[in-house]
Amino acid sequence: MSNVTLTVEGMSCGHCVSAVEKAVSGLGAAAKVDLQAKKVAVEYDESSVSLNDIKAAIEDQGYDVV
Repeated sequence: MSNVTLTVEGMSCGHCVSAVEKAVSGLGAAAKVDLQAKKVAVEYDESSVSLNDIKAAIEDQGYDVV
């Protein structure tokens, strides 16, 4: 398993947290959002999903991965 912490701009509420965590879990990865720090800690299996796929899933929800 791999772990990465992404900085994500545009999250401001509980709905944002839910949207990001759901998008990442839909790929078979686990995400924990720290709303105040604008960080998303992701645990994923590199053989199943790429970091680019995870970033794209978050961006598809309307947030910016920086």
